[in-house]
Parts: sequence; C-alpha cells; structure tokens
Amino acid sequence: MENKRYVMRLIRHEGNMMVNICDEELLGKTLKDKDLEIHISQSFYGNNKINLKEAIDIIQKSHSINLVGNRIVEEALNAKLASKLSVKKIGSTLFLMIIKFNN
Repeated sequence: MENKRYVMRLIRHEGNMMVNICDEELLGKTLKDKDLEIHISQSFYGNNKINLKEAIDIIQKSHSINLVGNRIVEEALNAKLASKLSVKKIGSTLFLMIIKFNN
C-alpha cells in the first residue's frame, strides 16, 4: 500500500463539488518560476490527509479540481482524468486544473 499521502480540501456549493489536492510534502511551501508564484497554504488546500485511492475517487466525483504536485498530477494523468496538454509547470512542480461541464 502507498505511504505517500495527499492533502485535500473539499468544498460543496449548490450541488457542485470543488476539490483542492496537493502532494503532502508541498503544504506550506511557495512555488516560483519567472512569471508566477503560488503559496501552497493550509487554508486553500486543507488539512484532510488522504491516500491515492481516495484522491482519485474524489477527483472523479468533483466538478472543479485544483491539483498541485508531481505525484498527484501524474496519477490524475495515469487515470485518464485530464490531458497532459493541460498541465502547467511552476518551477519543477506540476499544476493542473480540471473543470467539468454538465449538460
């Protein structure tokens, strides 16, 4: 079983689910590149620690997904939940946003 964990914050609003997930070791760090800086804060990403199976399950059920971290982004790509073309790099760290539109 996987020992690496993720940190998640789930927000429910008017029947929609938004989830923010980051690799656990990124929490509290600031990612930078020449044009962008992002702080991986507990207030945004939460403090609910989850494993990979839980992360993939909640991503599949959510409407708006914000992922930061090489591990979680690669796992979302491996699960065919997004295209590699949608991934942004902040420094050496992968960042991915997924928005699902319902008919």
